[in-house]
Amino acid sequence: MRTVPLWAWLLALSSLLVLYVILQENGMLLGQAAEFVHEFVHDGRHALGVPCH
Repeated sequence: MRTVPLWAWLLALSSLLVLYVILQENGMLLGQAAEFVHEFVHDGRHALGVPCH
């Protein structure tokens, strides 16, 4: 039986974190920086059908 390499777990976790920040972050993790991230990806969120308001 094969085991999953550590780099694969780290890649999966970092990918989930990036997806969270792009699609859902509204200040809980990033604080004031969330406003910049929100405005930067705002139109992309709506294009993907993700509500952000």
